[in-house]
Amino acid sequence: MDLQTHAAWLEPHLDIVKPEGPGPFPVSLQFHGCGGIFPMQREYAEAARDTGVAVVIVDSFAPRAIGALEARASVCTGLKFRGAERAVDVLAMLDWLPRQPWADASCVAAAGWSHGAWAVMEALSGAALPLKAVALFYPYCGPLSRTASRGWGDNRPAVYACLGGRDLVVGRTLPERALRRLRTDGLAVRTIFFDDATHGFDEDVKGDPRVRYRPDLAQISRAFYVDALTESLGLRVGAAH
Repeated sequence: MDLQTHAAWLEPHLDIVKPEGPGPFPVSLQFHGCGGIFPMQREYAEAARDTGVAVVIVDSFAPRAIGALEARASVCTGLKFRGAERAVDVLAMLDWLPRQPWADASCVAAAGWSHGAWAVMEALSGAALPLKAVALFYPYCGPLSRTASRGWGDNRPAVYACLGGRDLVVGRTLPERALRRLRTDGLAVRTIFFDDATHGFDEDVKGDPRVRYRPDLAQISRAFYVDALTESLGLRVGAAH
């Protein structure tokens, strides 16, 4: 399907969190991790909204009828729905935004967590995108990710990355290699690193021994996100940390 049709397919599953008033507002597009949407997505979005940013939380699983069990068994293991396939959601949302009267489509960021970050990075590797910034939280940058090998072409968003020293899912080495490639290509890259953070440290989710919720680090991470948006989208309102 074309991008407009794809966006219409996604639209019933969007959660739009925006300031009061008609706008237009700067926008951040949020793409969840391989486990699906957790409450922390809304927490990041509300923190961004309080600084004047409209946030669109994109549910990539609901329109594809991917439930929680299938997500853990197939998406999180890399068996299906990889980042390059999901990248079309990023493209479709960027095509959809200019038709929204509340959105300033000239002032857009994209944020991704793990698998969502992979999708954003794949989109940037394959097309010219009007993004001023990307925020990457514990991004997957393994063998199937093209950023380290191809870079992002002529795309020049500001890059903000959050990594964990105890991340047993995506590790530290491969994300840092991808970020080095971006720096070598001339992109501005700012990284926050938590020595004792696991993968998904900002998600209060039980059942995965590789993940340990850290509310203190989650708060810092949200502040990092808000600062990234404030800095890259030219906001003058102070961040509400």
